[in-house]
Amino acid sequence: MASSGWSEKILHLLRRMNNFYLAGSGRSSCFRFEIDGAQVGWIPPHVASLLTPYTDVFSPPQEGAVSLCSSLGCYDRRSEAVDEVLQKLRQESSLSCLRGWRDERYSVKPRFSDQPLMWMERAATSLFGVKRYGVHINGYTISDSGEISMWLARRSATKQTYPGLLDNMAAGGLAADAGIKYTLIKECEEEACIPADIAIKAHPVSTVSYTYEDEEGVFPESQFVFDLELPLDFKPRIGDGEVQEFYLLPIEKVKELLATDDFKPNSAMVVLDFLIRHSFVEPDTEPYYQEFVTGLHQTL
Repeated sequence: MASSGWSEKILHLLRRMNNFYLAGSGRSSCFRFEIDGAQVGWIPPHVASLLTPYTDVFSPPQEGAVSLCSSLGCYDRRSEAVDEVLQKLRQESSLSCLRGWRDERYSVKPRFSDQPLMWMERAATSLFGVKRYGVHINGYTISDSGEISMWLARRSATKQTYPGLLDNMAAGGLAADAGIKYTLIKECEEEACIPADIAIKAHPVSTVSYTYEDEEGVFPESQFVFDLELPLDFKPRIGDGEVQEFYLLPIEKVKELLATDDFKPNSAMVVLDFLIRHSFVEPDTEPYYQEFVTGLHQTL
């Protein structure tokens, strides 16, 4: 049987990363964020109150929703109008997430398969509960005797989010107009100095989806997950400075680390998905197997 202590800690991680679904969450008090009648996010009450002066961009809250004004009838006009509001809030308000302004554009759309309705600054997406997408790569090796080890990265101590914590070998957010495979190759090259001819061999294997809330807003996220088997003689190298060190660890050690506070939470979920898919976590020995699988694939 799996260690009950390990199992309980993983269950706690999944509940924390899906706390928007739990009884007592802020979901019931959030306003739906709508564009042309389609919901694209969730706006907490304190954010909705900050938007009320901007009547030429946001309609007053009604029937549980905050909408963009219908006069903003196209992608560019919506994007530019909202960005102007955010630039003002960035200067005037105490919204902590806007202090981390990145000048990165994320697409805003109801579903991944839909055409984007506008773009929004990455740092502001949690204020509107806009769904964010990313790409995560599990780098691993298989020894001559068949033992699997995984490459983990330790994030730079100067990273804006989760500094110094363990992470997947490479990962990154999916910017507006950027393809998934393009992002995968870019992040592998920039973060781990993995050449494109190796990175291109990564296999799409899963998505990991969850929604959590904290003081900075609502975070509905979905990660496109890839597995990349690396040659035994290949070692990732520090690239753009977002990583301070790489480790090649036996899979049992990786499993043990998942239950500590040393792991970036969503990356721990991606590794848990790897462990399940490769039968390192099995239903006969893991009492919370179903809860684990469900917790990795929650969608609004």
